[in-house]
Amino acid sequence: MKNKQVHVAVVQSAPQLFDKQSAMDKIVSMTREAAGQGAQLVVFPEVFLPGYPRGLSFGARVGSRTTEGRKDFERYWESAIEVPGAETDIFGELAKELGVYLVIGVVERDQEYSKGTLYNTMLYVGPEGGLLGKHRKLVPTGSERLLWGQGDGSTLTVIDTPFGRIGGLICWENYMPLARTAMYAQGIDLYIAPTADARDTWQSTIRHIACEGRCFVISCNQYATKASYPDDLSCYADIEDDEEILSRGGSAIVGPLGEYVVKPLYDQEGIMMSTLDLSQIAQSRFDFDAVGHYSRPDVFQLVVNDKKQEIVRRATQM
Repeated sequence: MKNKQVHVAVVQSAPQLFDKQSAMDKIVSMTREAAGQGAQLVVFPEVFLPGYPRGLSFGARVGSRTTEGRKDFERYWESAIEVPGAETDIFGELAKELGVYLVIGVVERDQEYSKGTLYNTMLYVGPEGGLLGKHRKLVPTGSERLLWGQGDGSTLTVIDTPFGRIGGLICWENYMPLARTAMYAQGIDLYIAPTADARDTWQSTIRHIACEGRCFVISCNQYATKASYPDDLSCYADIEDDEEILSRGGSAIVGPLGEYVVKPLYDQEGIMMSTLDLSQIAQSRFDFDAVGHYSRPDVFQLVVNDKKQEIVRRATQM
């Protein structure tokens, strides 16, 4: 029997960009604060560690890259983490000490091959201290493709918990109807949607997903200002004429009928708390279940390749 309630905390904040320790310190302190208010599930934004480099070009134009931009990228690469690694061990210890589930957006550095590729990754950490799973963003959006590689179907992760199944997609992956369907088909109850999109249209997206998936949607964004950017970056000039607030936030929680449980928070840092009534999920699926009684598998079918994609296969593996 699943628990009928869960206490959720959504963190809207940002670290000092490219500063791994700043992000780690905030994760520890804000998780402690949320747990102190009774949170059982604590959610951090997209690539919170080491921050979303909004507005930066890394010296790239179509057909050329600058030496200075490559150095800025190296700095971003150095601030990424390996999964598993020392930082995920710290997350595990923190989650175990406080008895919480943690969902954290990180920049993950590949450790299987060249170690040259970064991924936009969402980590799931459990209250027993273990890394329960991860999801790598399938398609980085626009210029993000210069920074991050593409994930594969092996990380379309959904985790069983005492209060239901948690999982999610990152930012504009949530505009991919087939990716959403792949999540619904795994019985997702708490759909986590970290983002870097602070526009009003994003609110329409998360409300639609909640209503379509008949699940709670927990959306989490950074509140970031120019003060969080190191001014010695070679590409700092890219944002000099921008507004002081670079990301206004907009984190929110939506119920399974598409109504706000917690309305969007804008223009400030904060921890948004709510107790979710999970009985609403079954009630909402009474008249619509996208992968159940409202599906037509005789007409539409989705094939998901959930195998890990190997660049190199040794003869001994064949």
